Amino acid sequence: MQKKLLIPGIVIVLVVVSWYLTSGESTESTELYTTPTIGEFVVDVTTSGELRAKNSQEIKGPQGARDFRVNSIRIQTLIPEGTIVKKGDFVAELDRSEIMGKLQDAQLDLQQAQSQVTQSQLDSTLELSQARDNLINLEYALEERQIAVDQSKYESPAVQRQAEIDLDKARRQLAQETKNYQTKIKQAEAKLRDVETELTKKQNEIAKIRELMAQFTVYAPDQGMVIYNRNWDGSKVTEGETISAWSPVVAELPDFTTMESVTFINEVDIQKVELGQKVEIGLDAVPDKKLTGFVTDVANIGEQRKNYDSKVFEVIIEVNESDSLLRPAMTTSNRVIIDKVSNALFIPLETVYAVDSLSFVYKKDGLSPIMQQVELGLMNENSVIVHRGISESDVLYLTMPADTSGIEKIMLEEQLTKN
Repeated sequence: MQKKLLIPGIVIVLVVVSWYLTSGESTESTELYTTPTIGEFVVDVTTSGELRAKNSQEIKGPQGARDFRVNSIRIQTLIPEGTIVKKGDFVAELDRSEIMGKLQDAQLDLQQAQSQVTQSQLDSTLELSQARDNLINLEYALEERQIAVDQSKYESPAVQRQAEIDLDKARRQLAQETKNYQTKIKQAEAKLRDVETELTKKQNEIAKIRELMAQFTVYAPDQGMVIYNRNWDGSKVTEGETISAWSPVVAELPDFTTMESVTFINEVDIQKVELGQKVEIGLDAVPDKKLTGFVTDVANIGEQRKNYDSKVFEVIIEVNESDSLLRPAMTTSNRVIIDKVSNALFIPLETVYAVDSLSFVYKKDGLSPIMQQVELGLMNENSVIVHRGISESDVLYLTMPADTSGIEKIMLEEQLTKN
């Protein structure tokens, strides 16, 4: 009976001891430690970007559509992005419906101008014909007056004088109407020139519209790879979308010899980025490929873009290397090197605690922790440089000690006094 009672008791004792030891081990394992690191400390800004060619040739649609009050043009057909083309190859077909309407209006105006020319010719012919008939009649009248003068020499002086006066009037009237006839000819010619000029203007307008319509079929200006143009919001211009007549760019032929990465940096980190800073560039599509570059442009004004919570600033990074693997729209990881410090002593940010605007770390002092004030320097996403307060051999708590009551706090001034 005693043996039966003894065995369960031993089991209970073993379970309690096992729980105690396990509990003690788990408590101990929650306290993680680290030591300061000495080496090169890098302050950087990491961001993703997208490759594009620094220089590219634009494939443009019709030039001069605005002259005919066409402000936008829809893309009907566009060859796939990435297509390799030769000079003169087909690229896109644009919608001609609006310009066709302009052509029809111009053709109606041309018909009206042709009618005006015809009418002007008829009017001039009729008016000048009447003027010529009038001159002939005046010539006959002048001849009659001359006969009257010749016959009056046997009449009294008064009759002779009257005949001479009538002859002079007829002569002057003929001269005046002859002069008026010349003026009417010039007037008719001027009026005809005006309507003919308007007719020529309408003919030239139709010729320009037809020439413009031919440009609605877009061909490659050179050989290369077709890359779609982008809107202001970053979206690609594809079939069914419209292009502006002010800048009728359908697509681009990039020059792959010099590439650049376009990235957007938040308003907090943009203060650190400057022109000329070196950049380490990685390709998401080719993880083993490492490139270098430098910052060539930093936007002065931020913008709100899709998938960003706050305003961002556009930053352009030129790639130093030229590689056949590089293609527009490839995603890049950009590490902008803000600063580098050699032989720096730095620790993880998790080890630093702020108390009353001062910085402290918890470090081991024998078996017990102490609270040590530190003087911090440059900081990056993971670590911070320590100028004073700890050494390379110190062991620091990665997590706050479980019991900090009565913990000793060492200030930098006290440490300097002791030293």
